[in-house]
Amino acid sequence: MARYIFITGGVVSSLGKGLMAASLAALLQARGYKVRIRKFDPYLNVDPGTMSPYQHGEVYVTDDGAETDLDLGHYERFTGVSARQSDNITSGRIYQQIIAKERRGDYLGATVQVIPHVTDMIKEFALADPDDHDFILCEIGGTVGDIESLPFIEAIRQMRNELGPDRTAVVHVTLVPYISAAGELKTKPTQHSVRELTSLGVQPDLLLCRCEHPLPESERAKIALFCNVRKEAVIQALDASSIYAVPLQYHAEGLDAEVLRHFRLEKDPAPNLGRWADIVDRHNNPEGEVTVAVVGKYVGLPDAYKSLNEALVHGAMANRVKVNIRWIDSEIFEQDDADIAAQLEPMHAILVPGGFGSRGSEGKIASVRFAREHKVPFFGICLGMQMACVEAARHTSGISAASSSEFGPTDQPIVGIITEWMSKEGLQQRGADSDLGGTMRLGAYEARLAGNSHVSTMYGGAERIMERHRHRYEVNVAYRDALEKGGLVFSGMSPDGLLPEIVERPDHPWFIGVQFHPELKSKPFDPHPLFAGFIAAAVDQSRLV
Repeated sequence: MARYIFITGGVVSSLGKGLMAASLAALLQARGYKVRIRKFDPYLNVDPGTMSPYQHGEVYVTDDGAETDLDLGHYERFTGVSARQSDNITSGRIYQQIIAKERRGDYLGATVQVIPHVTDMIKEFALADPDDHDFILCEIGGTVGDIESLPFIEAIRQMRNELGPDRTAVVHVTLVPYISAAGELKTKPTQHSVRELTSLGVQPDLLLCRCEHPLPESERAKIALFCNVRKEAVIQALDASSIYAVPLQYHAEGLDAEVLRHFRLEKDPAPNLGRWADIVDRHNNPEGEVTVAVVGKYVGLPDAYKSLNEALVHGAMANRVKVNIRWIDSEIFEQDDADIAAQLEPMHAILVPGGFGSRGSEGKIASVRFAREHKVPFFGICLGMQMACVEAARHTSGISAASSSEFGPTDQPIVGIITEWMSKEGLQQRGADSDLGGTMRLGAYEARLAGNSHVSTMYGGAERIMERHRHRYEVNVAYRDALEKGGLVFSGMSPDGLLPEIVERPDHPWFIGVQFHPELKSKPFDPHPLFAGFIAAAVDQSRLV
């Protein structure tokens, strides 16, 4: 029977609830428990799929095609448990489903209200698909006290009453700020945050206190007294050297032990944290370093490429080196006085990531051309692969007007809108006038690899792979012969042979473009083979520079 751990946050946002949930799940997993993590998002978007990366960071995509919050990426990277559609829900999706039921008459004329209808649906989501998990962790987005989070807090209160303390625990993540002028840590914000939570009927069982300086025993005792928890349940959470050091740090502070004590499981054996110690050792003790340029359009907000950043770190750890990521706005390469060589010559590798729209596209194409002509390792992902195909058409296949229909009308649509494809649900069809939300090719799809290809070698000789997609446009297979005559080989295709999945250049040290998003499946203890190979190529390049 599953036990539920609810994670709330107070005082300010960005305290690291997602990392805390992922780290606690990893610690419980290391003790032999089966875990799952879920995210409640209070915003009114049905999902983050139509939100700007500058608003919300990256959109994380699951195998079953859900567009979700980026915290689900943390969950997967730390536990290796594949997230599902049922692991992320928003207020928008809840209200959408309730209104649809009301319109159908499912409520039999009853007045539809936040309590019980909204809270019942939240509880239904939390309790769905328990399978044989020992622990289900539920992170509540936002900050306690926000109007939009009130229905979620009320649902937690009801679940605590219905399931009882033996099956539920609440961990409240809060801030203990350091006032440099006074030279003191201040506990009052934490006290007020807990008071706000308890006023809503939810008493936290553990407090995770984010602080920049160690929390003295006297302050820990004060927090415990005023917040009505055991002193041992007040856990300090200092800044870590990397996110992958957090599980070990939280274990040292007693977080997992205190959670198990709450559930009367404190006699369980100690966790096996060997793989986390190895990850931290690889991260902290590199034997070299490389510099990779990421030429994108959302580089002003690192969270827009969160999974990409982490996958590069994983690839670096696989090669026991440090990766220095140079974020370059692709628009600067479109200026009249742009000195592309000055920016890219010092780089050991170039990566062009995904994105939407025409802004910065010519700068991405210029980056691809530089990588091709100067034999610099190149990795194109989603739009990055498409721009590699446009660059090849223009400069090696003689199609000077090559472009993408995503950027406007064109006579040479090397890339065009995908109108139909096969999924597990059958034939999917889309048009240019389809809604933007949830209408892309989403989730895991199979690709078949050419047996003598470089990419097949990267995958250990595999003939078939499954990778996650998120795109509305596709390389036009009608241009395959022209592009291959120019040296760009189609080395991965959909099973029906109609959708290009991977391109590469056999005459280049390392030049691969993929339509999917391999970064979504990379983990610190299982780096994605393409990122491990890309960083290995960067290491080789560093010896030539």
